[in-house]
Amino acid sequence: MKANYKPIPPDESSLFNVVFQKGKKEFEYPWHYHQEYELTYIPKGQGLRYVGNSVENFLSDDLVLIGSNLPHCWINDPENNEKSADAIVVYLKEDFFAETWLKSYEFEGIRKLLELSGKGIKFSQAVASRLKDKCFELPKLPPLKKFILLMQILQELSESSEYRLLCEQKFSCDLDPGYRERINKVYKYIDAHYREKISLSDVAGHLCMTPEYFSRSFSKIMKKSFFEFLNEYKISRSCKLLIETDKPISEVCYDSGFESIPFFYRQFKKFKNCQPKQYRSNYFKAFS
Repeated sequence: MKANYKPIPPDESSLFNVVFQKGKKEFEYPWHYHQEYELTYIPKGQGLRYVGNSVENFLSDDLVLIGSNLPHCWINDPENNEKSADAIVVYLKEDFFAETWLKSYEFEGIRKLLELSGKGIKFSQAVASRLKDKCFELPKLPPLKKFILLMQILQELSESSEYRLLCEQKFSCDLDPGYRERINKVYKYIDAHYREKISLSDVAGHLCMTPEYFSRSFSKIMKKSFFEFLNEYKISRSCKLLIETDKPISEVCYDSGFESIPFFYRQFKKFKNCQPKQYRSNYFKAFS
């Protein structure tokens, strides 16, 4: 279950590349990695974000910094195919910072930011909103002005404390090409069947693997068991229902694929550190 390697197309700069993906119904690449650091700002859209072994909902004003070779993808909500997502993506190439620059006092904050990005950094929506205009300005500028503005954005991010890490540990990508499509098949299988009772035999059979081999491989690559990943996915689906509908908690539980309300509450607390009712309340307080 390996990610695809994604080559980044050349740009007028040998240091970085800025891409504005506007009105796309799905992003171009499935679960993938590349050597470049990636700063992704999504001003409009919703769906699921996969970074390393993390799976979460994303909404508008999603701002994430991803380290080199950290597998990731954003997938539009399959139940809202009529809605498209916009994204402004900045790729920082290997030579973006000379070694002497990163060791200097002036770039200490940015150096620490890039080190943290190996775990994936999700910035708050407040930070994303403050940087929104600058992100939109980036693709429009000539190279030197674009570089200066990008440095300002990175410096502001390095000074912010409004962020959290997406992976508990740095997530190293195994580059064996033999498994390139399997993780994407797992995602698609879960998308299609999460409301059903999924067994190891079901998903392993879909991948033409034995349950034991699939379980070991998945845990080795994703740094968590398949069922922990599956439950995290279901909790992400439940969060979407909590903020987009007024369904009672019990209905959200079953619509998200859980068969037991007590188990649903335990898993919600585990992944979101609060209970469903509090999550819904906190969301609407934040956006009221």
